[in-house]
Amino acid sequence: MTDSFETRARTYTVLSGNRPVETTLEVKKSEFIGHVARVESEEQARAYIESLRRRYHDARHVCSAFVIGADREIQRSSDDGEPAGTAGIPMLQALISHRTSQDDESVTDLSDVCAVVVRYFGGIKLGAGGLVRAYTDSTVQALDAGHFASRQRLRRGRIDMPHAEAGRLENELRASAVAVLGTDYGPSHATLNIAVTDAEAHLHGAENLLASASSGELSLVWGGTEWVDR
Repeated sequence: MTDSFETRARTYTVLSGNRPVETTLEVKKSEFIGHVARVESEEQARAYIESLRRRYHDARHVCSAFVIGADREIQRSSDDGEPAGTAGIPMLQALISHRTSQDDESVTDLSDVCAVVVRYFGGIKLGAGGLVRAYTDSTVQALDAGHFASRQRLRRGRIDMPHAEAGRLENELRASAVAVLGTDYGPSHATLNIAVTDAEAHLHGAENLLASASSGELSLVWGGTEWVDR
C-alpha cells in the first residue's frame, strides 16, 4: 500500500511553528549566538543562513548546519573560516543526535531544521577542542529552547456511499479516531474523504472498521499521501 517512491519514514520530528529560536552563549569572552529554524528545502536553508549573514555582517564567523527530509537524506555544514571540523560538523552532529522522545532516548529523528551559530571573537583563542564544545553547546542550547511537533505521513482514502449513510458513517469514523477530511455530495452518491497514519496496521484497521460499519457493503479506495504536523 506504500508507493515505492515514498520515504522510508512514516513519522519524524520538526520544530513547531515558523518562528526561529535564538539563544546566546559566552565562552572566554567570545559570544556565540545560536539560531535554529524550521526549513522545508536546501534553498530555504541557504536563504535563512544568508539572511543571518547580512544581519550579523560584522561577525567573525557565521557557521551553519542543516538536515532536511523525512529520511534526513540532505545534510550539509559549514565552518565558515573556523578550523576544519570545529564548527559545522559538531553542529550537524548536535542536530542529528538530538533526542526527540521523552519516553525513548534512542529516538533521534529531528529533521527539516537549520542551525546557525554566529561568533563574535573575544580575543582569547579557544583551541580546536574548545571550539567544538562551544559550537556544539550553542546548537544544543538553541534546540533545548525550541518546541517540537511530530510530522506524520497520512494516507488519503475515499468511500462512496448513498447520501443517507454519510452522516452516520462519518460519526462512526470520527469516534474511532479516523481523520475525516470532509464529504462531497454528488447527484447519485456521497464521497467521504478520510486520512489515516500510513502504516499497514492503521490502513487495515480502517478497512475493517468500514466493513463492520457497513456490513461489508462499502469499500475504501486508497489514494496518495501527505505530511501533516500533529
